[in-house]
Amino acid sequence: SGTGADGKSLDRAFCAFCMRPISQIFKAAMDDDVAKVDTMLTKMGLSLSEDEKDLRQKKLVKAAMAKFLPAADALLEMLILHLPSPRQAQKYRVDTLYEGPMDDACANGIRSCDPKGPLMIYVSKMVPSSDKGRFYAFGRVFSGTVTTGQKVRIMGPNYLPGKKEDLFLKSIQRTILMMGRYIESIESIPAGNTVGLVGVDQYLLKSGTISDDENAHNIAVMKFSVSPVVQVAVECKNAQDLPKLVDGLKKLGKSDPMVQIIMSESGEHVVAGAGELHLEICLKDLQDDFCANCPLKFSPPVVSFRETVDAESTQMCLSKSP
Repeated sequence: SGTGADGKSLDRAFCAFCMRPISQIFKAAMDDDVAKVDTMLTKMGLSLSEDEKDLRQKKLVKAAMAKFLPAADALLEMLILHLPSPRQAQKYRVDTLYEGPMDDACANGIRSCDPKGPLMIYVSKMVPSSDKGRFYAFGRVFSGTVTTGQKVRIMGPNYLPGKKEDLFLKSIQRTILMMGRYIESIESIPAGNTVGLVGVDQYLLKSGTISDDENAHNIAVMKFSVSPVVQVAVECKNAQDLPKLVDGLKKLGKSDPMVQIIMSESGEHVVAGAGELHLEICLKDLQDDFCANCPLKFSPPVVSFRETVDAESTQMCLSKSP
């Protein structure tokens, strides 16, 4: 019940054991009360190093929370406990994943997560590689097994079965296992795993489908719940650096599936992101990685105003040109 023996209302367990300790750590850290933070962590079997005890406010909060609730461990445990295995998930997800007939060989391979079925890979992102200007195509193997040197059909988002538009027949140079910032070359990767591919980045812009079956249809393109509406104009401080900026913007557009690169009517290069934080990360990547030796100028972020019609009006509305 919600009340104790004395009739007073009881705290919810989540509030008492999760939210209150977190809020107390935040308050103590922001008040520079290092002793209290250290005492609370000690009671939980954790401790701050001598260097961490010299930190203050936000940096102290970050250090304390990294000890109390490490994001990597929490996220990995959530994935293990709550996400179904590919073998289970693909049985009911094939209807929304695959754009072709639900009874063809590719659909059956995806449904059963069959490592011996037709090869079906969805490339969802391009990850910058150590080779200047090149990318690893990062995706997931839904059916079949991908191997180094295998000849495949690279199908872009605009590919239609029976036509040659947005279709390339090429060999995969290398298959790699991507583990955070590290990569490991591997001979083959079966269905149900994520994979990094070398040698297909020049044929795909951001995403696409890779198969070895002539009758394969595309895997549906990812849809995002937010739109890139926050815009920033970018220009280089030195006019001679313009080609570097254009090249850097192309690489940024390739590496982030959600960012949009627009050339406005006035000739400005505009970067559009889903929010200020997303845009800030994109601009930092542009300045530090893609245009490292090219000083840039950024305009203040602007949100374009948009409206739509969501219901029929009660009266006839006419718009007339002035």
